Amino acid sequence: MTQKITNALTFDVEDYFQVAALAEAVQYDDWPSMEYRVEANTDRILCLLDEAQTKATFFTLGWVAERSSALVKRIVAQGHEIASHGYSHQLIYNQTPDVFREETRKSKEILEDITGQAVTGYRAASYSITHQSRWALDILCEEGFTWDSSIFPVHHDRYGMPGTPRWPHRLKTDNGHELAEFPLSTLKLPGYTLPIAGGGYFRLFPYWFSQWGLGSINRKGQPFVFYLHPWEVDPGQPRLDVKWFSRFRHYNNLDVCEARLQKLLSQFQFTTMTQVLRNRGVLDN
Repeated sequence: MTQKITNALTFDVEDYFQVAALAEAVQYDDWPSMEYRVEANTDRILCLLDEAQTKATFFTLGWVAERSSALVKRIVAQGHEIASHGYSHQLIYNQTPDVFREETRKSKEILEDITGQAVTGYRAASYSITHQSRWALDILCEEGFTWDSSIFPVHHDRYGMPGTPRWPHRLKTDNGHELAEFPLSTLKLPGYTLPIAGGGYFRLFPYWFSQWGLGSINRKGQPFVFYLHPWEVDPGQPRLDVKWFSRFRHYNNLDVCEARLQKLLSQFQFTTMTQVLRNRGVLDN
């Protein structure tokens, strides 16, 4: 029987048209004219969590928070944690440090104004803190963040820091700051590190494989971090005209994702990211 480890449950609050995989079909300037579905989809997730009596961390995009302050307040009112997902969901390694700092500060201020609480956790758009953009970690520390969950210790076409630690740890930045880091969960296979943390992997892999892979992390005595996006429980979202690979990665198995999430909530123990980091002694109380 799997040891009852408490894991981190996280949601990246962004809409379907803001995903990097669909950027070929939707420009940033088009966003205000797109059908806005993130509120209804996030509310579906909040209902699931309420039924499961489970708390989670919601990494919320500043652009969304500006338009949906009542949604952010509902998340907090139900006892969940708000963290930052940046402002405009642009890949960090395509930004200058000055632009990244400006967007990071802006998003933090928006979320703190809405919630009346300090926002100290961060997750980069598409996990785009890589070896190329490690400088972003120093800016996070300088802007008042104490923990991060942006580093994916894998090889990938859009993100990844292969060879970095796989478990929650204290990270030292290039300029000597310290940050608690909860890397996205992976499965160590012979000669390969496989992403298993959620999102498209949760939809594309058979459910039994995700259950086994995540369970194997708990059997090692370690917590995993699971992530999902509100648009992933929305099979009715508009279909955008993109290349076949992006189409497959984004739309496949949307119709089964909500039921899979319900099952996962019943089989594993979850709480917020901050609570897990504190449980592990990686973040001060």
